[in-house]
Amino acid sequence: MWDIFFCISIGIITYIRKDLDLAGSVLMVVLGLLILFAAGFNWLLILFIFLILGIISTKYQKEYKKKLGIYEKKRSMKNVLSNGIVPVAMAILGRYDRFVGGFIGSIAAATADTMASEIGIIQKPRLITNLKKVPPGTDGGVSILGTVIGIVGAAIIGISAYFLNVCPNILLSLKVAIISGIIGSFTDSFLGATFERKNF
Repeated sequence: MWDIFFCISIGIITYIRKDLDLAGSVLMVVLGLLILFAAGFNWLLILFIFLILGIISTKYQKEYKKKLGIYEKKRSMKNVLSNGIVPVAMAILGRYDRFVGGFIGSIAAATADTMASEIGIIQKPRLITNLKKVPPGTDGGVSILGTVIGIVGAAIIGISAYFLNVCPNILLSLKVAIISGIIGSFTDSFLGATFERKNF
């Protein structure tokens, strides 16, 4: 019962702190409960670690981001759904070992992309498709700092998955997390450069 209370409490706190809007907070609780009932509390904690890293990254250099007009103070249901739907599906299927990697990888990819974009923004980015310098916040922009930070974030998820007994092999957990983080982050940047910049 306490684990359900924990999940609901996190949703309330994120709404009160204005990290998520009401719909986003409610959806986060729903997705969290699905993971909790399908796979257990330790799997839920992996998602919670992603949430904490995402909040910290978003708040990083807040004033600088405000000056650039790219500070996203409050995330919405769309953000929660895009980052949470795959981990939930993997957790539901998690009784089969091959989906454990999918769970770790999907959260690692979301973590890497979030941290890379939110922290890497303080370094002048280059467009992933042609490596020309672009203004911070440009869709498809990448930087060395962002890439390194993204890998660190993915590695944190991999290490956490091992210590929380979600994956029994630390090397496998790290490999899945880091590879997924790199691929996910660069794929998101490529899609941003080729589609979002054209309003698709």
